[in-house]
Amino acid sequence: MKVMQKYFLAIVPEGEFQDRVKQLKLEIKDRFQAKFALKSPAHITLKMPFVYNEAKEDELIRKLGEFIAGYNSFNVTVAGLGNFGTRVIYLDVEGEDALYVLQRELISYFKRTLKLTDELSDRNFQPHMTVAFKDIKRSQFQNILAVVGKQEFQEVISVSKIVVLKKVLGQWEAINFLELR
Repeated sequence: MKVMQKYFLAIVPEGEFQDRVKQLKLEIKDRFQAKFALKSPAHITLKMPFVYNEAKEDELIRKLGEFIAGYNSFNVTVAGLGNFGTRVIYLDVEGEDALYVLQRELISYFKRTLKLTDELSDRNFQPHMTVAFKDIKRSQFQNILAVVGKQEFQEVISVSKIVVLKKVLGQWEAINFLELR
């Protein structure tokens, strides 16, 4: 029986920075009951969620690993905040050209090799790290924005791997780490 699962690819910072962003998400949940962003670790999406045959998961990871291995490590800077309307609040991300090249070529690879279509947000890539979305109450939006704005996130992150995440019981879990050169 063919079982389809949801996956996505992202940059997932580790260590103290990941912990700080998680603490911010927990504060937003506790103060404003907006918990949807806690369903995944802090991340920068490179390929939007897609559905793939779980029986071919190992093959997917192998192919993606071969593709990713051709790219060098690079840095991204997380600084400031932004929002998409009143539904998404995020930490802003500035990337080196290598980030944009990798994302664009990754989307092309998905389309060409894996026969998966690209999403509108794949084509309009704006790197960011979401801290609150979907379940933000309109009346609380400005308050949440103010809380996030007080945090002063300023971090340069060295990107040496891309993470494959899979939706498991409603949560996104890292299932594989693809190493860059």
